[in-house]
Amino acid sequence: MNNKLQSWVFSVIAMLGLTLMMQGSVTANETSGLTALKSGNHFAIMRHAIAPGFGDPSNFELRNCATQRNLSQEGFDQAARIGQRFKDSGISEARVYTSQWCRCIDTASTLDLGIPEELPAMNSFFQTQERKAMQTDALKAWLIKQDLSKPLILVTHQVNMTALTGAYPASGEIFIIERTASGEFMISDKVQTK
Repeated sequence: MNNKLQSWVFSVIAMLGLTLMMQGSVTANETSGLTALKSGNHFAIMRHAIAPGFGDPSNFELRNCATQRNLSQEGFDQAARIGQRFKDSGISEARVYTSQWCRCIDTASTLDLGIPEELPAMNSFFQTQERKAMQTDALKAWLIKQDLSKPLILVTHQVNMTALTGAYPASGEIFIIERTASGEFMISDKVQTK
């Protein structure tokens, strides 16, 4: 084998090896991210699963799902896959809290990890931006008091997650959050599920 061909073959092998190592690293990080929920200082916050549309209709009523943007079948399927991903990571039971919006309640229920409890501090303020600071402060105050020795999963909306973390989640995306000793909330990992 001539030197050019030999050099090219070694380069290709090295690139393949690096790619495989990076893929293994992503998988390991994702698993360790979900596993971090057992560490006593992490929790998961996720955006509801796929619910086609934008915002809510003008006739929105909190307790009337027919007036809201709801999960599609794809959204229900996505939520079930997310629940299975938690179970595959060794988390078969968790404390689950949800926004009072139907698409969040349906996502939380479909995870099948525990009976969801409603937490108004996680309700959407997309159409009432004046509530952003008050609700985010209420959520932080609630989170500071939580015992994280058992996995905690919160199901909410993009605006709430962005207000808490500064990051923009996709539908069904999970942020693994570390609650630091000083009471700060830092993203330690992100998990996406299509």
